[in-house]
Amino acid sequence: GGIFEVGAEDLAMTPREASSLLAGAGVEPYGASIAELVQRTEGWPTGLYIAALAIKAGTRQSETGFAFGGDDRFMGDYLHSELLDRVSGAEVSFLTRTSILDRMCGSLCDTILQEHGSGRVLEQLESRNLLVIPLDRRREWYRYHHLLRELLQAELRRREPDRVQGLHFRAAGWYETNAMPEAAIEHAQAAGDYDRVARLLLDRAQPVWASGRVETVLRWMEWLRDRTSAKHYGAIAVHGSLIFALLGQPSEAERWAAAAERGSPAGILPDGSTMESTLAYLRAILCRAGIAEMRRDAQIACDGLTPASPYRATMLHTEGISYLLEGDPEKADPILAHAFDVATRSGALPLAALILAERCIVAAERDDWPEAMKLAQRAVVVVEEGGFEDYWTSALVYAWATRAALHRGDIPKARYYLARAARLRPLLSYALPAVSVQALLELARSYIALADPGGAGAVLRQVHDILQQRPDLGILPGLADELQLKLAKIKAIAGGASSLTAAELRVLPLLSTHLSFREIGERLYVSSHTVRTQAYSIYRKLGVSSRSEAVARTDELGLDV
Repeated sequence: GGIFEVGAEDLAMTPREASSLLAGAGVEPYGASIAELVQRTEGWPTGLYIAALAIKAGTRQSETGFAFGGDDRFMGDYLHSELLDRVSGAEVSFLTRTSILDRMCGSLCDTILQEHGSGRVLEQLESRNLLVIPLDRRREWYRYHHLLRELLQAELRRREPDRVQGLHFRAAGWYETNAMPEAAIEHAQAAGDYDRVARLLLDRAQPVWASGRVETVLRWMEWLRDRTSAKHYGAIAVHGSLIFALLGQPSEAERWAAAAERGSPAGILPDGSTMESTLAYLRAILCRAGIAEMRRDAQIACDGLTPASPYRATMLHTEGISYLLEGDPEKADPILAHAFDVATRSGALPLAALILAERCIVAAERDDWPEAMKLAQRAVVVVEEGGFEDYWTSALVYAWATRAALHRGDIPKARYYLARAARLRPLLSYALPAVSVQALLELARSYIALADPGGAGAVLRQVHDILQQRPDLGILPGLADELQLKLAKIKAIAGGASSLTAAELRVLPLLSTHLSFREIGERLYVSSHTVRTQAYSIYRKLGVSSRSEAVARTDELGLDV
């Protein structure tokens, strides 16, 4: 009676119960394998018992589990005798052909089978407890037991291999019509329907990326990598270039960019945007020809992108930072404020957080540190609530969170944010040069403020490498040179800042704040006497005799923030 009890949830076995069953059958699998077997059989006692028979017969076991599934000989024989041999030929065809679906409803099955009445068939199969499991109370959606589905798929490939592609093709169409684009992409890939994949990917790539699922978009892109015959492939290649740039893979980004640029600049994309604007978008983000061209390309892109395009926010951000990089923060700020609104409305939250960090630069240029600290905190909240901690866009966010923490004298928090930013350094490359260098320069300032010449030197070497590839980045090369000079000055002072102890380095940035020695001690969890002792040691090493002179010397050395 095992197969007719599959739908009864109270019969599903726990790993402990499964272990007892397997032991009773003379099998003692690894602990991890028990959990895997319970998952694969969904706790079905009959399935577990048959798995035990298969194991005893020699199914390979390793520390990662057993090679056991619905197409295993023992399970296949059981399912054939207890299910497939007991239903009609029409029902067998229904079961095998719909096994391409991980879940199904009547309308979907009608579409792929080109028949009517599938909903009633599903109800009948479920009522007979034939391993058809309802997914909702209304009995609208169903799925097959994992083991049954594996067997049915094997049967379909054996009986009707030429039918599989058409079934997936019709499934993709149904999912697209019913606004389930990711399922449509999956079936379109299985059907080899490159044009449909390309069309759907153009619409879904940005929102899926913005939701935190970079790997999903990357998987789609890699599937299309060599399908150059697909319609709209040039536009796909543009976004492929962006994805690899965001992942810190500049050579791959350049390869996709070259593929995009080989195509025709003419044509209209499915969302109404022009191909010309999409190519301009690519040129703007790569910034190969300098700041003025970057801004011009961003404006061309905005002109040709539809008002609803999620990529408009990126181009507004790019236009805004072009003015920042020319030393005109007042012109940049309103554009960045508008870009933030557009990014937020379109759901591009990683970009929205980045734009807030860019506006920190404007606030700091105005010497409005309360505003800079507020913007930095807002940006961190967007990143951490959205789960974007590992995104390229978050490097500048964490860099500015570090600067803000240093400015308010919160050294532990500054070091925390600095570590988060440093983890993202491998993503910062010449593929997205402007923001990558912005982030690295902010990191260098923070390392210098914390009297860490080693950290600052490593970051500035990375800046140098990017500038070798993209030298025309407005004021950024000059800022890099200034920081390099400050770093050289620190290293040149014998017995100076570079000889400070770790404890003294924690105190040093706080000397320029309004905090008393007692309050500094409270921040650092040490006594005021300890702070006073460390402060006097700092004075001696810097060659000064008072706190005010130490602050001035710190400023001279470039250790201010």
